[in-house]
Amino acid sequence: MSSRREFLKNSGALALSSLMLPAYARPNSLTGLLAPAPIGLQLYTITKLMAEDPKGTLQKVAAIGYKEIETAGGLKEGYYGFKPKEFKAIIDDLGMKWRAHHAGGAPFRPRTPPSVGGAPAGATPPAGGPPPNADRQALMAAMAKRPNLRDNYQQLVDDAAEGGLSYLVCASTPVATLDEINKSIEVFQKTGEACKKAGIAFAYHNHATEFDPVDGGKTPYELILSQTDKELVKMELDLAWATKAGKDPVALFKEMPGRFPLWHIKDIKDDLKTITEVGNGVVDFKRIFKAAKTAGLKYYFVEQDAAPGIENVSISYQNLAKVVA
Repeated sequence: MSSRREFLKNSGALALSSLMLPAYARPNSLTGLLAPAPIGLQLYTITKLMAEDPKGTLQKVAAIGYKEIETAGGLKEGYYGFKPKEFKAIIDDLGMKWRAHHAGGAPFRPRTPPSVGGAPAGATPPAGGPPPNADRQALMAAMAKRPNLRDNYQQLVDDAAEGGLSYLVCASTPVATLDEINKSIEVFQKTGEACKKAGIAFAYHNHATEFDPVDGGKTPYELILSQTDKELVKMELDLAWATKAGKDPVALFKEMPGRFPLWHIKDIKDDLKTITEVGNGVVDFKRIFKAAKTAGLKYYFVEQDAAPGIENVSISYQNLAKVVA
């Protein structure tokens, strides 16, 4: 039996060791629980920089403090010009983790470009929204050539497994009609099944239009979540697009607890059109993070559509760190 002195000594060592844990592994002051993961970044935020100098840009991202990465199709073939294992090695060497990848649900269709800084009312930009600059045409051409889940789901699942990802995410899919929604549901189900066999998970990322009623009065969001297997099809909730649609993320979590393992940490100004740095808009991140356990949150990624530069990514990190610290 341990002596009282040994007990106190061991207790003190445990207390000291808890203080040495990284911030994201300690009880979170907002949730009272362990934070699910450190801050992540969706690389669509810096599409142009990733095309110009992917390794150098990722070094800057790591230096800011980001630890988790979510990818999306860039201007180069593959994963910013690399194969899955090659890209994973670059991320690993920088002390980060590649957690998820965005892919289109169907062959790409160009849509109305957003205004500078964010998307206009009613727009549904694929994978977050094309940048409103001279690179738009190049990005549109690249997106049209990318594999999509409807036609190439097994290839995308195999790539995700090769890269050691936790999630494959549908970035955008046609949902304007019941027929489009039903076809998307079929794609999601078979992709979710293939992901499960590969040891990864599948999720769907929303824009604002998923909350617009279609024929019959139901929304694409309601139909997709009610008609897919909750174990095979999860949600990556984009907090800004949900806010734009007039939806309360916390209420959505309560309606379907545990189905939101991924979040896009995106902010939008009070005009509900202009995407901005995290903390510079109207999204109440503190309140939302308090519901992390209800949501089933595992990973979360900062995203700012068409961010002007790396400094915007830094501002978002600094502001979000104050919320999750």
